[in-house]
Amino acid sequence: MKKFFKEFKEFAMRGNVIDMAVGIIIGAAFKSIVDSLIANFIQPLLDAILPKPVDLPEGTWAAGPAIASFIGTIISFIITAFVLFLIIKAMNAAKNIKKKEEKPADPTTKVCPFCQSEIDIKATRCPHCTSELN
Repeated sequence: MKKFFKEFKEFAMRGNVIDMAVGIIIGAAFKSIVDSLIANFIQPLLDAILPKPVDLPEGTWAAGPAIASFIGTIISFIITAFVLFLIIKAMNAAKNIKKKEEKPADPTTKVCPFCQSEIDIKATRCPHCTSELN
C-alpha cells in the first residue's frame, strides 16, 4: 500500500500534472468570463435578431429562445477554444525560445587523425598511436 501512495505522489508532483491543474483552473476562470460576455451582450443581440414566438398554446415548444441559447453556447465554445489555443501557442513559443538560448557544451574530446581514436581535446600527442598532433 505504501508503494501505491509513493507512486501516486510521484505522479502528482510531476511538472506536467501541476501545469495541467493550473491550466484547468485558468480555463474555468476564463470560461466564466466568456459566459458572462455571452449572457450579457451576445445573447440579447441574438434575442433581438431571431423572431420571437407568437402566442402559442400551452405546452408548445418555442424554437426562437432555444435556438438563440444554442447559438450563444456555440459562440462561447468558439471564443474559449480560440483563446486557449492562443495561450498554448504562446507558451510553446516561450519554451522554444528558452531552448534556443542554451549554448551547446564545448567538446572535451577530439579524434586522432591517424588512428581515429578519441583523445582529450588538449592532447598534443595521441596516447594510442603516439603521433604528434597539430
